[in-house]
Amino acid sequence: MTTLDTAKLSRVGGQLGSNPAGVYQDGNGGRRYYVKTLESAAHARNEWLAAQLYQLAGAPTLRYVTTSAPDQIATEWIVLEKKCLAHFTDSEREQARQWFGVHAWTANWDAAGFNGDNQGVAGGQVLTLDVGGALAFRAQGDPKGKAFGIRVDELDVLRRDDANPHAVKLFAAMTPVQIEQAILVVVRIPDDEIRQVVLANGGSPELADKMLARKADMARRIAWNE
Repeated sequence: MTTLDTAKLSRVGGQLGSNPAGVYQDGNGGRRYYVKTLESAAHARNEWLAAQLYQLAGAPTLRYVTTSAPDQIATEWIVLEKKCLAHFTDSEREQARQWFGVHAWTANWDAAGFNGDNQGVAGGQVLTLDVGGALAFRAQGDPKGKAFGIRVDELDVLRRDDANPHAVKLFAAMTPVQIEQAILVVVRIPDDEIRQVVLANGGSPELADKMLARKADMARRIAWNE
């Protein structure tokens, strides 16, 4: 696995999001990476772990790469065909909605992005471009505290919160059947695999228990609707 040391790379581009960041290029074939410097090493570990949970669920993201600096997070640089929900076709929006359950499970309040710019398209595939707002931290590094609990209120909030208009535009139109299918993406993940991913990627046993409890809460939501 590649481990990036940005001190040995050339910076070739600037910041794109809300965190200090840049595009870096190595000297071996000119591979490029987008590297963010976050508020703390804990925030960086949190985003790395969130990305691994997305991968476990099958939800497409950019490819994350380990870094030598504990407060940095990096992804391989790719050229996007689209990088804003405003430009999505109806079929691309439907593709994005398949992963609604994963966003809710991981408490990714920033799933759509402040300007609808956290969903993109590459090679015809819809990707979540940044998972820094998932799990225990907000996108800019503030801890969520008790707001990240064992109830998955995001199943409602991401579809109804006027303060998150791009998420509402994307998810509010989902039918009950679509919501159930999105929840099943998470419910079908084996408990032992969730625990293994959390513990292998810097998470605590308490966080593993919380993610299992959130999965169970989502399963109950299906039962209530039946």
